[in-house]
Amino acid sequence: MRFALSEDQTMLQDSLNRALADLSPLERVRRFADRDECSAPDIWAGLAELGLPGLMIAEEHGGLGLGLVEAMLAAEALGRVVAPTPFLGSAVLAPLALALGGSAEQQAHWLPKLASGEATAGVAISEPIAGAREGAGVIASDGRLTGKALFALDASGADLLIVADRTGGLHLAQSAGSAEPMPSLDATRRIAELTFKDTPAEPLASNQALGRLRDAAWVMLAADTLGAAQTMLDRAVAYAKERKQFGRTIGSFQAVKHLCAEMAAELEPARALVWYAAYAFDHAPDEAPLMAAHAKAHLSEIGRFVARTSTEVHGGIGMTDLLGLHYWFKRIGQNRQLLGGPERVREIAARLQGLAA
Repeated sequence: MRFALSEDQTMLQDSLNRALADLSPLERVRRFADRDECSAPDIWAGLAELGLPGLMIAEEHGGLGLGLVEAMLAAEALGRVVAPTPFLGSAVLAPLALALGGSAEQQAHWLPKLASGEATAGVAISEPIAGAREGAGVIASDGRLTGKALFALDASGADLLIVADRTGGLHLAQSAGSAEPMPSLDATRRIAELTFKDTPAEPLASNQALGRLRDAAWVMLAADTLGAAQTMLDRAVAYAKERKQFGRTIGSFQAVKHLCAEMAAELEPARALVWYAAYAFDHAPDEAPLMAAHAKAHLSEIGRFVARTSTEVHGGIGMTDLLGLHYWFKRIGQNRQLLGGPERVREIAARLQGLAA
């Protein structure tokens, strides 16, 4: 059996990598981070021309009708350039929530707008997945939401919000009472604190939707980390080939060779894990929750190792803003904690296997 990307999937990945090199160079990322922008509409518009927002939306609603494997490849490509886009919320989680639990009317109204990039969506599902902090959590009653949702993804300026209540039910809201940006490690991805005060919302009719959204989000974050870590490895190797010390390139020193080799040896098997987690989501749903948990937890650890080691290879310049390596470093760090750190995710994996109560 040959477990590899198809020709179409390889073409999708290559075309995205080429497009993102122009749409999201480091200078554009730096400008987004420095100006504290809520979004980068120019990047999202460019990706919309490629059909990326409609990747997982059915063709009848104007999308491409592809699966999580293709979305995973897109997430990896976005992670490679730390692109500031609402991809996770608008192109993956919101379409998935509407497909699983949305009514025909909700789907007909929102999915074509999401597929074209005309509308964007935010997702607030952290509390029932990663555990609620004191004072956080949303209560649903009679078609209205009350409470606070932290770490909402892609919610600033979004046209649509997918919100999980304390019981795990999902709701569609067009606004929150307030949406305040939360301080975060990663300046290339905005997270928000949403406050609801008797806010109208429409319930999504699926008891399984939150679990599927969690699994998809874990795979997407793992893929994003994979892409960011690959860039950090590539930059470390390139730097080691150019930087000279004591009259020799530092890449000729055995210690530096070992650092680069260790990063590659840890990262390459992780790629297969992320690929299979995405495949399981589409084709082996019974395996999907556990595989998604493994991918999220393992890439959280591998990503941190590569981020730290790549910075060490660069030496003191690796910590400077001029080089910009910190954007990937911080992206990996935030991915590690979003929707549950590795300890929390492993605890959930243990429960799935009956190893913990």
